[in-house]
This record gives sequence, structure tokens and C-alpha cells, in this order.
Amino acid sequence: MKPHPLLFPDRDPSPSEDSREVWLEACRSGSTKAIVGLYDLHHQRVRRLARRLLGDDGAAEDVVQEVFVAIPKALRVYRGDADVLSFLLGVTVKKARGHLRVAMRRRHLLDRYAVETPAGPRDPEQDYARKELALALTRAMDSLSAAHREVFVLCEVEGLAKVEVAVVLEIPEGTVRTRLFHARSQLRAILGEARP
Repeated sequence: MKPHPLLFPDRDPSPSEDSREVWLEACRSGSTKAIVGLYDLHHQRVRRLARRLLGDDGAAEDVVQEVFVAIPKALRVYRGDADVLSFLLGVTVKKARGHLRVAMRRRHLLDRYAVETPAGPRDPEQDYARKELALALTRAMDSLSAAHREVFVLCEVEGLAKVEVAVVLEIPEGTVRTRLFHARSQLRAILGEARP
């Protein structure tokens, strides 16, 4: 199979629609070579998004594996109206939702039963303040609905444009704007209450 220009852009700067379809069909049919090429090209973005949605490296790595294992089946519904990366980010969000529910339940359970241990004298005050802020932000993000959290992470952390987020999540751009507004408002309110 000829390498597809989407996987190796330096070889052919203007891919034809036919070669793109050949490559996508190879992925759909489970071609290991095509899927490995897709993984090599996009796994870092998929991992980064999963990590930011989940807040856990291990769960993020699980999601990355699930995304690329699911590619042959997932691409069967791909209509080609978005680029392949946007499609992959959408699959990542969907796979992360289940992990997010489990992770949030686990965090709440650990918070409920956690035993406070005093910080050692070797921890600088600034590091402690940073950890507290990170913990407050994590808890604040846990309080967001999955829909609000996804939009917030994709827009504010990943830096995607609202129109791109709409494509990734398969929702109208107006819905993205509304969810982002509510997510920001909730986070401001929660973090404002947490300040001494």
C-alpha cells in the first residue's frame, strides 16, 4: 500500500481524494500499518487531551489505547466532513467520558476517607500553595458536568477554536459558547468561594 500523504505530508503536499479514501479504507479494514501510521501521527494530541480531561496519566494511557483499538469500527461512521484529527479528538472525548465518571467517583471516595498527613519541613511554602491551587482546580473541574468540562478543556486548555470544538463534539457552535460560558462561571464561583 502506498503511504498516505496525511500520514507522511512531506512526500505529497497535495493528496488526492482517491488516495485519502484508500488510506481511510485501510484503517477501516484494520490494516495494522495504516493504524500504526495514524497512531504515530496523532497519539500525542490524543494522549494530551485524555490527560487533561481525566487528570490521570494511567487512565489517559488507557484511553489512548482504547481510541486506536476502536479506530476500524469508529471510522465506519466517519463522514469526512472534519479532518481526521478532529474525528480522533471526538472519539477520545467519548472514550474519556466513562473513565471520567469512574475517576470522579474514586476521587470523591478518597477525599471522604483520606487521612491528612502533615507536610514535611522540606516542602517549601510556595510548592504547598501550588499544590493546594492544583487540588482546588481539580475539585472545581470535578464539579462541572461532563459536557461543560469537555468544552472547557478543549477550548481553554487545548486551545481549539469554538468551531473546531463544535466539530469534535458534534454539537452546534452556539452550544459550545453556552457551555463554555457556564463552565467559566461555575469555576470562578467555586474557586472564589475556596479563597480564604
